[in-house]
Amino acid sequence: MEASDGLPTPRRYWAMLTVALALIMAVLDGAIANVALPTIASDVQASPASSIWVVNAYQLVITISLLPCASLGEHYGYRRVYKVGLAVFTLGSLACALSDSLATLTMARVVQGFGAAGIMSVNGALIRYIYPRRQLGHGIGINALLVGVSSAVGPTVAAGILSVASWPWLFAVNIPFGVVALAIATRSLPVNPRTGQRFDVVSAVLNALAFGLLIIGIDGLGQGEGRQLEAVELGVALLAGIWLVRRQLALASPLLPVDLLRIPVFRLSILTSVCSFGAQMLAYVALPFYFQGTLGRSEVATGLLMTPWPLATAVIAPMAGWLADRYPSGMLGGIGLVTMAAGLALIAGLPAEPSSLDIVWRMAICGFGFGLFQSPNNRTMLSSAPRERSGGASGMLATARLLGQTTGAAMVSLLFGLYSDKAVALAILSGAAVAGVAALVSFLRVRHQT
Repeated sequence: MEASDGLPTPRRYWAMLTVALALIMAVLDGAIANVALPTIASDVQASPASSIWVVNAYQLVITISLLPCASLGEHYGYRRVYKVGLAVFTLGSLACALSDSLATLTMARVVQGFGAAGIMSVNGALIRYIYPRRQLGHGIGINALLVGVSSAVGPTVAAGILSVASWPWLFAVNIPFGVVALAIATRSLPVNPRTGQRFDVVSAVLNALAFGLLIIGIDGLGQGEGRQLEAVELGVALLAGIWLVRRQLALASPLLPVDLLRIPVFRLSILTSVCSFGAQMLAYVALPFYFQGTLGRSEVATGLLMTPWPLATAVIAPMAGWLADRYPSGMLGGIGLVTMAAGLALIAGLPAEPSSLDIVWRMAICGFGFGLFQSPNNRTMLSSAPRERSGGASGMLATARLLGQTTGAAMVSLLFGLYSDKAVALAILSGAAVAGVAALVSFLRVRHQT
């Protein structure tokens, strides 16, 4: 049994190193594939539309696997799930690098997605056991810093690799890092108490149906696919979700953590997270169309103009984590989300021909506000759950993020379908409104926190 309140140094630093390596790889692989899609499609002789599954398969598998992997962590140990996930991700990366067709690459990305889910689902739970409670916000701030930097440099890393090597190397570079991270994990990661219960396979299947069909249905609405098919997908998702919830109510350690959702501050934090990531994605998807289509900026310039947001988030995240150890996250998150909403409103009010500086400082305000919200919110979600339910909290943290991002992206697609000429402006204004709603929900948490 490990020490009850975090790991001693230097073991704590080694444990965070392996967590950092795996998280960076998983986040980067979600970003770099987008940049390489045209190259991959041309090389494997696939259409642009079908090549999108290289990205979608990875994201979809992660989403439907997060909660089952988190549950496995509670039953069999976070360390074990993390190590298996890292090994699967590394093998999936090797399979991606060796793929010679769209079908084999897509299947390899599915394997990668399962591995990434194993990493992401227990990431927060491991941090809770790595750091003592008084420094939990600091650990989560470092985690947010890694995610922010990885997201920011993803396109740059992809462009750099593609400038000197072929696209399989985008995945092959993961292999040595995966092997090193796995070797460190074996000696450094903490061991957590286990529930000793059997894994609930039926709940895992219902979870996959509910979340998988929900995301496919939402994406279909954005793409303007057949309304009847979308209705069936969303209907089945709803029925599977209802069955899943009813099944969880009788379980002591449910796969879908309905027991944690009964905790007011946890429930409000999840809702805040979904709304905030939805607002972020509304802007992230719409802004490139604004920069290129309206302002006529190049792809390279667009990438540079998008960078201040994640960069500001990465800079403020460690400080926000430090503040979260001392002040209520509801207040910090509310202030951050109000700042983010103001930044989006300022972007919506840009002049007809703005300078790059006009754009950069507004994007930085958005990133600053988002970073001030993210670390404190994640800390609250993890610390408000009982220690033995850290896996469920960690899984819900990642699921809320992906659900918000997916919904936000689908809303942009829907706006383009309904208001093609005004879609970008409406998406940015909608992002500001949703961030405002998230701020109100965040402030509601203050009365539940001491």
